[in-house]
Amino acid sequence: MAMRFLLVACSLVAIASAGNFYQEFDVTWGGDRAKNLDNGQLLTLSLDKASGSGFQSKNQYLFGKIDMQIKLVPGNSAGTVTAYYLSSQGPTHDEIDFEFLGNPSGDPYTLHTNVFTQGKGNREMQFKLWFDPTEDFHTYSILWNPRHVIFMVDGTPIRDFKNLESRGIAFPNSQPMRIYSSLWNADDWATRGGLVKTDWSKAPFTASYRNFKADTCVPSSATTECASNSVPSNGGWWNQELDSMGQQRMKWVQKNYMIYNYCSDLKRFSQGLPPECSIA
Repeated sequence: MAMRFLLVACSLVAIASAGNFYQEFDVTWGGDRAKNLDNGQLLTLSLDKASGSGFQSKNQYLFGKIDMQIKLVPGNSAGTVTAYYLSSQGPTHDEIDFEFLGNPSGDPYTLHTNVFTQGKGNREMQFKLWFDPTEDFHTYSILWNPRHVIFMVDGTPIRDFKNLESRGIAFPNSQPMRIYSSLWNADDWATRGGLVKTDWSKAPFTASYRNFKADTCVPSSATTECASNSVPSNGGWWNQELDSMGQQRMKWVQKNYMIYNYCSDLKRFSQGLPPECSIA
């Protein structure tokens, strides 16, 4: 598929480095369980037995570098999921996921990642983080350009989903996506496959967000596509890919902290692994 989207203009916006949650996001559910604090510099989501909560970006994006600092639910968070992701809408939607699966006190969180293209996911990779994500804020980033979707934690790449359209593998490059985040109960599967349930005596559970950044392409109202000539010519996120040091850092994370890789699950894909798994 030729990169037809490169021909149509869009506007490039660099959202303020300390993004204001009042200006950039709408609370979409959960009522006052979602709170804007410090004049929009901090947002918290809470979950109790009655409901979770969530928010979404006002803008849609088509490619960009997006950062969010998150401090996850402390203590016994078993059964809870804190989701932070990009998604379009509809049955053939694209989606780029960070999901943080809760844990009994003292156990590490599971970081669950996935990529959907044209409504198809099943590309899960899971990691244990090398720090306690509840003690302080950490930066979770998505770099999305025409050639790569790169997941990063505090600037360290953990996963690189490459554009292999020339090999017949779909890539998210034509559907604008919003940013979403939510805190919700998933104790039927989130912790040890659903064996550990949510302890509601510990509620409310709260996750905190700050320092949203987005250097992105925002499509014009006339198109859902994005132009390379709207992006600075000095490189930046549009042309970014992992250099040799970045690749080494990603391999270090995957060797030491990855606990599930769909490309290694021969039992699940007994008829053959997804085609991208065999392409370097």
